[in-house]
Amino acid sequence: MKCFSRYPVPQNIEYDVVEYVSRFGRVRLQLVDEEIILECDESHLMDQFWNDSQVRPLLMRRIGRCSAAVKHRMRGDLKQTLIRKEYPVEDLAGYTDGEPLVIEIRQKAASGLDFTFRKYQRDAVQVYHQDGRSTGGSGVLVLPCGAGKTIVAIGCMSVVSQHCLVVVTNITALHQWREELLDKTRLTPDMIGEYSGELKEIRPVTLTTYQILTYRRQKDEDFLHMKLFDRNAWGLIIYDEVHMLPAPVFRAVADIQAKRRLGLTATLLREDGRESDVFSLIGPKKIDMPWKTLEKQGWIAQALCVEIRVPLHDALLHSYAIADAKTKFRIASENEAKVEVARSILGRHIGEQILIIGQYLDQLEYFHDELGAPIITGKTPNKQRETLYSDFRNGRVKVLVVSKVANFAVDLPDASVAIQISGTFGSRQEEAQRLGRILRPKSTHNTAIFYTLVSNETRECEFAVKRQMFLTEQGYRYRIVNSFEELDPKESLNPISGVGMSVPSESG
Repeated sequence: MKCFSRYPVPQNIEYDVVEYVSRFGRVRLQLVDEEIILECDESHLMDQFWNDSQVRPLLMRRIGRCSAAVKHRMRGDLKQTLIRKEYPVEDLAGYTDGEPLVIEIRQKAASGLDFTFRKYQRDAVQVYHQDGRSTGGSGVLVLPCGAGKTIVAIGCMSVVSQHCLVVVTNITALHQWREELLDKTRLTPDMIGEYSGELKEIRPVTLTTYQILTYRRQKDEDFLHMKLFDRNAWGLIIYDEVHMLPAPVFRAVADIQAKRRLGLTATLLREDGRESDVFSLIGPKKIDMPWKTLEKQGWIAQALCVEIRVPLHDALLHSYAIADAKTKFRIASENEAKVEVARSILGRHIGEQILIIGQYLDQLEYFHDELGAPIITGKTPNKQRETLYSDFRNGRVKVLVVSKVANFAVDLPDASVAIQISGTFGSRQEEAQRLGRILRPKSTHNTAIFYTLVSNETRECEFAVKRQMFLTEQGYRYRIVNSFEELDPKESLNPISGVGMSVPSESG
């Protein structure tokens, strides 16, 4: 620990870290004669759990001084409970195999491009699978946006070679997954099913969304489609953008711990603080690839983050002064003066692919009207939404106004500029996802710039500090300027001094 610290580590901090980390592996789950057994290194731990009012109901009988049998289907509940008591469980109980399915990876993609896994992608697959040992088969892979998480998942699907259920954030992501599977593997269209609001197909590889899984007619009714987890002999369940896992799905995930599980995310930050539930139910973090590492290697774009302080529009000063705290934030976020700053940014980046991202629909509609750029929100029909995304990817649309529906799992590889006009109270997770929209490696210069417009001397500045700290911790340069004119045009056009790094030729 000391060799990684700039300053001496206080002895109490070092002790606490060593003590906490050393707890992993002291409590294990094993499969013995078709029964799940909880094992502890020390008898006093087993005594503690056996007499705990939250743990005891999950156990069936005491077997020895250091072990006890776990009640049927309580494997996940037990892991959740123990991690909250700061005893992460090493789950070595193994998995139930699903129906076999050979997934052959193409050496040349169906699109005609050469295809191979990058080294870090191969490493991620290996770390997850562990050559089929009980130490593999479940876990969370944290890889930056643009690093090819879908490609890594395809690699995991190939080595597991069993029927697979993939849960994604929205219908756009579902269709992108389908396209990637058809492009990078020899799976045929009839082998890939879509389980959505429109179709209810169950195939060897089935794609569904969190939204359909959590759908119910009335608030007090059961979830209609949660049984999908048990509708087929899945050998692997993949949770894309696992940080978005809805709370109702946790219950279902707890019941299916005998299935192999893979979680994918760019940043495992949850505003509800349930990261530990993700680790206990999906599996431990198996890899966490730093954004800056891949940036230096040229696999993702180099980025500059710029916060521009915008004076509050004169017409809003009085209403802001008398508003409550929550309303103050919204007034500051929707500051109409931001549109002129956005116009200046567009003028400096003519010809580039630009996203304007915001939180509030009225504000987005205002920017849409003022700038004449097409808009995508939650109300945009799926067909129209995918047409606009396609037009943006192909360069027919240069500027696109998008709501938070574009925060997750939307592949817009040539977007090199993002203008964030409002956000969710300084959410670090949202900041990471929005920055990720422009980090895909570029076909020309491999640089990107992320602008955030913040109303000066308002509550919006307070929440901006959380975003600044997060991006700075990730290693990104973060500039704050009081006007767009303060930013050197050369710096905004080429964030990294010198020529942008070229994109390596290895695909993936």
